[in-house]
Amino acid sequence: MSASTSPLRSIDLDDYDRKILRALQASADYSMADLGNLIGLSHTPCWRRLKRLESEGIIRGKVTLLDASKVGMNVVVHGAVRLTGHQVETLLAFEEGVQQIPEVLECYASTGDCDYLLKMVVNSIGHYERLLNEQLRALPHVASIRSNFALKQVKYTTELPL
Repeated sequence: MSASTSPLRSIDLDDYDRKILRALQASADYSMADLGNLIGLSHTPCWRRLKRLESEGIIRGKVTLLDASKVGMNVVVHGAVRLTGHQVETLLAFEEGVQQIPEVLECYASTGDCDYLLKMVVNSIGHYERLLNEQLRALPHVASIRSNFALKQVKYTTELPL
């Protein structure tokens, strides 16, 4: 990992940088002219700042957010996974395996009574049962998985509080 992508290195952001980031978190569809007008910079300085934020890894990418329920992915499941051990090879094998499961949207190494927390999305309880039995339990070194089903989404955002 290079110094520019190290999670321990904080990058100094000024007010214009923060304005750019807040605007792009709300909508990545701004033209450069519109973005510059919104934050109070002309096209070229705004473009330079944007390119710097991208090259420093602060802006990791641009995506389109979908409404999961409107594409038939109505069930959100949170899984607490315990592994059989904590050797580096064990952790790496699990982490590599979980990368291959598209229904797993997020995976966090965790402290407490589980080793990993997963956020998954599926189209039905039956879909989750198949996922659990055919893929999740087959991941390397899984000792147990505790599943919780979300009843409703109370808050969802991808915007960091800058």
